Amino acid sequence: MKSKALAAVGVTVAAALALTGCSAAGGSSSGDSTKLHIYAWSGEIPDSVIKGFEKETGITVTVDNFDSNETMISKLAAGNSGYDIVEPSQYAVPLMVERDLLAKVDKSKLDGFDNLAEKFVDPSFDPDNGYSIPWAWGTTGILYNEACTGAPVTGWKDLWNEKYKGKIYMLDNMLSAYIGGMQVEGLSATSTKKADIEKGTQALLDQKPLLAGYNSDNYADLVATGDACIAEAYSGTSSAKAVAANPDVHYILPEEGGTLWTDSFSIVKGTANESAAYKWLNYTLQPEVAALLTDDASLASTNQAALELVKDQTQVTNPAIYAPADSLDNAEFIVDPGKALAYYQDGWTRVRAS
Repeated sequence: MKSKALAAVGVTVAAALALTGCSAAGGSSSGDSTKLHIYAWSGEIPDSVIKGFEKETGITVTVDNFDSNETMISKLAAGNSGYDIVEPSQYAVPLMVERDLLAKVDKSKLDGFDNLAEKFVDPSFDPDNGYSIPWAWGTTGILYNEACTGAPVTGWKDLWNEKYKGKIYMLDNMLSAYIGGMQVEGLSATSTKKADIEKGTQALLDQKPLLAGYNSDNYADLVATGDACIAEAYSGTSSAKAVAANPDVHYILPEEGGTLWTDSFSIVKGTANESAAYKWLNYTLQPEVAALLTDDASLASTNQAALELVKDQTQVTNPAIYAPADSLDNAEFIVDPGKALAYYQDGWTRVRAS
């Protein structure tokens, strides 16, 4: 499900912002405290959360969806967006802060911030959570069918194993594929060094003859049926369903690392509906509300206190939704590669043409 957190990086943010030539955030001009306008990822705010908030506060919520962080950033940078709350992914937060698009979070107005899991407090991409309150998270790892592999899979190296030739899929996304290509070489998936990226490119070139293909759509179904043995995969709905339905199907974070993503709620700089925006943050920080993200959307909540309140506890124990804590030790947050994007693009062109 969560291809967007990585796919979006494939279009440089700098280029998207250059199209606007503007840094004004705009925000809602109505000043109507009975309305809240949210710009978010599709499927990440369950209807149950929206309806509950409206019932509790009397505030009417309008949610629009964007297809990439770049679309969202460009909309805000053009000015007068009309939005009060946005939902950027981790790498987009510092870029938006740099453009002065987000309001500084006043912690004195928050109730429930201490419910967040430790790994989402004071994150590297937003020190002291100055501009973002994490809401949903997930991982990029490996989905495999043990009836097909014949043994447990432990890392990216297994996707380079000739034993599975013709039964391996990599995600059909540049930076997603490079996660495996870089980490299998012992390199950071976020490296911006030309020499590192060239090593990652060579790893992908070496792997190419072993692949059944690049696939970001139905790889979970293929693994579940045994038509594929192993695939690079995103956590979330499709992988979680495959794991839940077939005891031979497993989702893991590779021993070499894998990656983490998180989507957060941020207040738009200049919003006239600040009071309503803080009510939204406080409402979604409530454990019973955050639990709905898992129950109704099969996504992992950043709210540690919410876990025991999830009605379907099999979702909490499903590693394709909530990766085990000990598997996250080497996982990296994906960040924007900046100017190094050109190195990835050049390498990816060679890989796909090979």
